[in-house]
Amino acid sequence: MNEAGPPLVLASASPSRQALLTAAAVPFAAEPAAVDESKVKRALRAEGAAAAQVAETLAELKAQRVCRRHPGALVLGADQMLDCDGGWLDKPADREQARAQLLSLAGRSHRLSSAQVLVRDGTRLWHHLEAATLTMRPFDAAFVDRYLDAVGDAALTSVGGYQIEGMGIQLFSRIEGDYFAILGLPLLPLLQNLREHGVVPR
Repeated sequence: MNEAGPPLVLASASPSRQALLTAAAVPFAAEPAAVDESKVKRALRAEGAAAAQVAETLAELKAQRVCRRHPGALVLGADQMLDCDGGWLDKPADREQARAQLLSLAGRSHRLSSAQVLVRDGTRLWHHLEAATLTMRPFDAAFVDRYLDAVGDAALTSVGGYQIEGMGIQLFSRIEGDYFAILGLPLLPLLQNLREHGVVPR
């Protein structure tokens, strides 16, 4: 933890988000939040919420759950939602689901919304929402099978079954948006806020 400022707790088990904070030299501890995301998504969808609203709601819910165990600490919640023509995709549960997702996205554009929320002692201090538009090139099932053979279980760790920081970049023909937001944590606005809270130096 950073002795010069308040500690930061990341309310996530995401290896990608943890790697981003570590690479940016942000001191933090990670603690995943116990949230039934499927139940929240179903409820919000029934209310007519947009995918971006769902991402922000889940990010805050995760942060609020974890902050109860860390009085006085800054807690960061984050979430992503993938929307393709009104259809929402989650992290694939297994290889077959990853294969089906990738084939459904082939040759199409989708929108990836990344939300992050900072809370302390139950009070929401800051939030940021950023969206990117990603277009997959046309490809066939044989390519998807080769891709999944190569990346293995890593395909199950991200919504849509891809990771643009690795071989997943081969799936795309065009990407519009912030690179870090696509990875799950828009870093530049977050770092600015963490400077204001003394977590990282100015």
